[in-house]
Amino acid sequence: KNNADLKVTSMPDINTLKTGDSLPERRFEPDTIQLFLYNAILWNAHKIHFDLPYAVDVEGYPGLVMAGPLMGDWLTQTAIEWAGEAGQLLSIEYSNRQASYIGDVLTSGGTIKSINISDGTIELDIFVKNQRGDVLTPGVAIVRI
Repeated sequence: KNNADLKVTSMPDINTLKTGDSLPERRFEPDTIQLFLYNAILWNAHKIHFDLPYAVDVEGYPGLVMAGPLMGDWLTQTAIEWAGEAGQLLSIEYSNRQASYIGDVLTSGGTIKSINISDGTIELDIFVKNQRGDVLTPGVAIVRI
C-alpha cells in the first residue's frame, strides 16, 4: 500500500535548482499494524493509537489517530531522499497542526524555499497533507548538497 520505501538518489545539482522547484512526493496509506508497531517502538501507549472504541467513544475521534512523530519521520525521509547519497540534512522543524487517521491517504513533499550556492545549503518548505489537500504537518528543512 505504501510507496514509502526510502529511495536515496544521486545528489541534485545546486547550479540547476531554482526557488519554487518541487520535491518528489511520497504517498502513504498507513494501516493499523504500522501504527501499532511505530507506537510500540516509541513506548507510546496512548490508546488513541490502537484502541478504536476508546479513540471514537471516549476521545471523540473519527478513528485511530496517526502518531505525530511518524509525520516528522516522513518529512525527514523526504528531505534525505531528495538530497541524495552525498547530501546532508542539517536541520528540520515541523509542527503537527491537524490529526490524521487510519484510512487517510497521506502525501509528503515540498518545495525549494531558498538556495545558498556559496555554502551549498538549501532551505526546503516541506509538508504532509491528506487526500483532501489539507496540510497537516508543515515544516522547514535545511540540507547541504
